[in-house]
Amino acid sequence: MMGGWRAAMGLIIIAPLLLLLRRLSKLNEKKTKYKNMEDIKSRVPDGCSGWPFIGETLEFIASSYTSKPVSFMLKRKSLYGKVFRTHLLGKPVIVSTDPEINKVVLQNHGNIFIPSYPKSITELFGESSILRMNGALHKRVHASIGRFLKSPELKAQITRDIENSVKMSLEKWKDSNLVYIQDQTNQLTFEILVKVLMSLGPGEEMELFKKEYKEFIKGLICLPIKLPGTQLYKSLKAKERLQKMIRKIITERLSNKTHDTNNLSATIYGSDAIDVLLRDIDDRSEADQCQPLDFIAGNIIEMMVPGEDSVPMVMTLAVKYLSDNPVALKHLVDENMELMSRKANSGNSYAWTDYMSLTFTQNVISETLRMANIINAIWRQATEDVEIKGYLIPKGWCVLASLTSIHMDEQNYENPYDFDPWRWEVRKCML
Repeated sequence: MMGGWRAAMGLIIIAPLLLLLRRLSKLNEKKTKYKNMEDIKSRVPDGCSGWPFIGETLEFIASSYTSKPVSFMLKRKSLYGKVFRTHLLGKPVIVSTDPEINKVVLQNHGNIFIPSYPKSITELFGESSILRMNGALHKRVHASIGRFLKSPELKAQITRDIENSVKMSLEKWKDSNLVYIQDQTNQLTFEILVKVLMSLGPGEEMELFKKEYKEFIKGLICLPIKLPGTQLYKSLKAKERLQKMIRKIITERLSNKTHDTNNLSATIYGSDAIDVLLRDIDDRSEADQCQPLDFIAGNIIEMMVPGEDSVPMVMTLAVKYLSDNPVALKHLVDENMELMSRKANSGNSYAWTDYMSLTFTQNVISETLRMANIINAIWRQATEDVEIKGYLIPKGWCVLASLTSIHMDEQNYENPYDFDPWRWEVRKCML
């Protein structure tokens, strides 16, 4: 009897103690978790998330249409430092304008950091996009396209195509009182690019393709709302029509191609990018579940982006910068006229290596690219918590490695807003 009473008393005393200990344990866990969250929060860069849902997207996009696109970055850099957090296009983002941090982020591609882009871009390009590829498939496709683009055969073809296209354009411009440089260079580069990528020449089909492509590219940077009437919706519909046109070209190519394997591999590089991707698709076992034709069509569309926007803009800005700098323009003209004289005396046509040998011309290109900033930033996503230089990048957060801010930083380039091709002669001596 006494034993039962003692056992009961023991339970009465022990049970509350166990409950108390359990409660204290949970409180401690919560406290530890809270401390960890506070620790994480304290190490995440300072910044502002802006408005609900849209964040600071509107100001980010608006700044790109001003005379000083880097203003969005400069304003926040002055408030929070070289690394800050924001909220863009539906995602929490850490922006880095620090060259060292950018180097770490970009060198760890596919490891700690994986490709990540705004939702509008991922929606438009799809799962099989070159931008979103990772691992073995990413390496193989990039290697195949890289070999093709670097091949001597392609360089010779592009040199001839550019020379012929420029001659034709200059002949047309001769009788015009006014020439809109960006429109003309856009037409010029687009024609060359579609010929290189899918052997499509000038004509009604190209004009229709260009019209659809203009609608498609408008949706690259927009609010990620996919409803009828929105830009993203219109761009996705334009992409469907573009893919249909490219699939038709691929189907015709396949039906005309002989089944003789010797003829199929007659050239290492292929006549255009479609040929390269068709040959590569045979080995593709891990490339998602998409159909081969959709895979090729989607990536052809993606590779055309520079020809629609970036390259024409750079060419237009080069004309402006040189017009504003008569000394640089004269130096450039003299160098090219000297090459023309040598070619006239030898009777040989222009080669890729001839243009690459024009030192000052290459300096003009480098300086134009620095100031034009055709690739203003690169997007990555952290696969785990990463700490760089005391800044914490939480798992799942995006990192925007800003290149524009670095190019226009006076700590990296003296008088960064001045067009100075000669600065590259000094930099080459320092390397």
